[in-house]
Amino acid sequence: MDQIPPPAVTGAAMDVTLPPRRGRRAAHFALTFAAIGAAGALLWQMLPRGLDVELRDVRIAKVEAGVFRDEIVVRALAEPLNSIMLDSVESGRVEEVFARDGQMVKKGDLLFRLSNPQRNLELLARQAEHAQQISNLANLQVAQEAVRTDHQRRLSDLAFALDQSEKQHARNARLAQDGFISTVALEESQDKLAQARRALDEERRGTRLEQGVRRRAQDQMDQAIRGLASGLELVAATVDALAVRAPSDGVLTDFRLLVGQAVRQDQAIGRIDDPNRFKLSAQVDEFYLSRVTPGREGRIAQDGKTYPLRVGTVYPQIKEGRFTAELVFLDAQPDVISPGQGMDVRLTLGHSTRALLLPNGAFANDGGGAWAFVVASDGSHAARREVKLGRRSPTQVEVLSGLAAGEQVIVSGYTGFGKAERLRLTD
Repeated sequence: MDQIPPPAVTGAAMDVTLPPRRGRRAAHFALTFAAIGAAGALLWQMLPRGLDVELRDVRIAKVEAGVFRDEIVVRALAEPLNSIMLDSVESGRVEEVFARDGQMVKKGDLLFRLSNPQRNLELLARQAEHAQQISNLANLQVAQEAVRTDHQRRLSDLAFALDQSEKQHARNARLAQDGFISTVALEESQDKLAQARRALDEERRGTRLEQGVRRRAQDQMDQAIRGLASGLELVAATVDALAVRAPSDGVLTDFRLLVGQAVRQDQAIGRIDDPNRFKLSAQVDEFYLSRVTPGREGRIAQDGKTYPLRVGTVYPQIKEGRFTAELVFLDAQPDVISPGQGMDVRLTLGHSTRALLLPNGAFANDGGGAWAFVVASDGSHAARREVKLGRRSPTQVEVLSGLAAGEQVIVSGYTGFGKAERLRLTD
């Protein structure tokens, strides 16, 4: 048996000398163990352990067969079914306010009154112009009446002269037949008769022409006066518009005028709401845009009663991931309802059918409905798997493919997992 000599110590350094054969064997074993350790460490690094996730940070649900109820619940606000906007036809300064916001008003009730000196001056000017034109028309009518009277007198004189000439000519004709007057005298009386007839005809023709001219002049004057009267009515209407009245019965809303406030023309100053009929305006997730269409039915429950609804109008403009749908009551509406009141509407999108189901959760949006993290049977880890999700409701998600009944899926959000393909679930 080989003896190991004691080490030689020189100062602080110690030199250990091993026999040649035993030293080679120990070095060989050391290299072998080092290689095995390095390989094990590399293999450990290559194993797909996945991202460590604590069970308390996720929500896991089981895929189950059941009935998918194709409906959603949306929050809707009550709005008046009919509203009339109030604006100011004229600009001016608020002199008096006769109503207040929230007040029930009747058609024709005075709401407020404005002052506008310029409109008052325009009204006075139009009134003066109208009065002047009426005076001009009266003067024209007086003048025309005087001319007509003069013509009538001349016609009477000419008619009388014609009658006298006819009688004189008849007498001359009998006398000439008996030989008492000459033929020359008879011809003179005949010429006078013809002249009297011509004078009367010319006077009548002149009278007709003059009457036509007078009639046209009077018609033009009447038309001008009617135009002035219409303008006067318009100006008067603008002055009357300074006193604003309620156009219909209803509740005065968003009405906050103050005395002394300046009001611009066409400025919105409030509205009048129908206090008896309401509609609901709901904000719906854009995911349901293709399925929420006019005619879809819904319902609300209030005070132990159910009230049926129908989608009336859909506004497809997307804002902050939502669009607007308006619903109207089919029959009765709740007895107590106020503008702006919030209600939960259960909106039916289709018929109920049997399907594989998962609880609705953030995973449906984070995975885009194309993949999900499926938990292994022993619960130690979860792997990413391609799936196909279908319809959704507030509580359910329809599974079309990729999952089987009884499998467990992480249904909470995936945003914290990054691009991980595997999750290691720890307590």
